[in-house]
Amino acid sequence: TLIERNRLQEITGIVGESDSIRETLERVVQFAPVDATVLVTGESGTGKELIARGIHALSPRRHKSFIAVNVAALSETLLESELFGHERGAFTGASSDRAGKFETANTGTIFLDEIGELPLPGQVKLLRVLQSNEIQRVGSDKTIDVDTRIVAATNKNLMKMCREGGFREDLFYRLSVIQVTLPPLRERKDEISLLIEYFGDEAAEKLQRQPVKLSRRLRTFLLNYAYPGNIRELRNIIFRIACLASDTADFEHLPETIRPATQEAKAEQGEAEPAKLSLTDLKKAASDAAEREFLERGLQELGGKVSELARQLDMNRSHLQTLLK
Repeated sequence: TLIERNRLQEITGIVGESDSIRETLERVVQFAPVDATVLVTGESGTGKELIARGIHALSPRRHKSFIAVNVAALSETLLESELFGHERGAFTGASSDRAGKFETANTGTIFLDEIGELPLPGQVKLLRVLQSNEIQRVGSDKTIDVDTRIVAATNKNLMKMCREGGFREDLFYRLSVIQVTLPPLRERKDEISLLIEYFGDEAAEKLQRQPVKLSRRLRTFLLNYAYPGNIRELRNIIFRIACLASDTADFEHLPETIRPATQEAKAEQGEAEPAKLSLTDLKKAASDAAEREFLERGLQELGGKVSELARQLDMNRSHLQTLLK
């Protein structure tokens, strides 16, 4: 089990040795070979897609396709076509036949991220696929057999949504044959120092430079910060620090939205209060000069490729586009 768990960490890139992470990874090793639907829950930024990729990599389907779909990024009108495909002439702009994600992932795994954002009509169609293993392209009356393992993920409380009528209970039970929950970073405080070093080395390798040193008060602050964005937020913070600091990093290299002001004295004494990141703060960050410089530099290095920048920052592409605007 230890060998398999280590292999899973190597495959996924998940860092950590806490009891909660070990238990989660051992559970994934146990059920990954079982051909059942899996629901991965946890706050945004905890690594749900990494777990989904690990499940696929340890399954008998590992040599087949792994297709990731961000459900929240699809409009209700395009959702059915994206998932199930369409026939030529099915709607305006459908100039040719097109296979959907389920066909592309046939005999492999499809990862449905943010499944809680799936509208009710789409839930009905997804339930039908789970029940019959058949899909029907938009504009066609023919059914197509598919053999696709579904791994879904959400940061929402689906049981609560079921009670409130926002999510079908029958679909929930179909998706959660096996369920795994990822702990937030605030419950893994002992591992923050390890993660800081790991992401610091990762950023240095990408930027082809020596790892940046952190001032004592900056390290103290990072160890005490609440991380509402979890692992993704910490990784982005460390990458930003590596981009902006030339030698030793301090508070000025943090995003404006979390930079301590009145808390500086407390931070030096290890008593920094956890900062909170709100939507208002994010909008402010988008217009902040340092944030803009960071994003512009990243785009310049990548030849203006927004998708590649989003991938390297482990950030949702639509969210990155909002920041860029």
